[in-house]
Amino acid sequence: MSVSGAHSARLSRPAESYLETVASLSAAQKTVAGGAPPYSVYVNRRAGRYVAAAAYRAGLTPNQVTALSAGFTFTGILLLALAEPRWWVGLLVWMALAIGYIFDSADGQLARLRGGGSVAGEWLDHVVDSTKIVTLHLAVLVLAYRHIPLPAEGWLLIPIGYAIVGTVAFFAMILNDQLKAVVFLKSGLPAAKRGGSAIKSLLLVPTDYGVLCLLFLLLGLPVVFFVGYALFFVANTAHLSLALTRWFGDMKRASETPTATGRS
Repeated sequence: MSVSGAHSARLSRPAESYLETVASLSAAQKTVAGGAPPYSVYVNRRAGRYVAAAAYRAGLTPNQVTALSAGFTFTGILLLALAEPRWWVGLLVWMALAIGYIFDSADGQLARLRGGGSVAGEWLDHVVDSTKIVTLHLAVLVLAYRHIPLPAEGWLLIPIGYAIVGTVAFFAMILNDQLKAVVFLKSGLPAAKRGGSAIKSLLLVPTDYGVLCLLFLLLGLPVVFFVGYALFFVANTAHLSLALTRWFGDMKRASETPTATGRS
């Protein structure tokens, strides 16, 4: 049987058990960068592994898993914008966003299990993520305007600013990966890796989307929720300010990297 034929057979008839599929995913997991946000890595990615294994055995494609992620996520965002804040609304919003985030991790893991993703799949995943980032904070803006007794209208600038910070951070990270890949591919050199630490990981907790989702459990106490949300905004703004300086330095160094043609 050809390699492609064997691969097709594996996709159509998974002979291994569910736990063996989970183990295969664990072995194929991307290396965790030092200092990575803890919830996303140690909670969400692991949960996504089990969902990806179930999706694989059910014959789902990565794009279908991405669609499920979008369905849960945008249901939670609509509920956040339209419902009156109550404790049970916060619980539902958190559940919808958290499940959507798990499926967001599962689609990439499923793609690796199936032998690799596609350009179209990566495009779809990034479009859903970028839409999620903007609409989530705009939903908080609607919630705050309708239901939270703020001391002044200027406080409504916080979710607007958060949407800007989240969008810029997401775009810059994607652009970093794309530009660095091109530079190091041309130079023939391995991509540089940045180290990390447990302290850095803890400092990144407010920037972790999964932790932001947990914040919506406080919706039953709207003022308390908004104070926590504002603190998260401040932390994310400070992190982005530092990160942009560092990333620009990385881009300057990358632009000076000798290419495979021998330019120094």
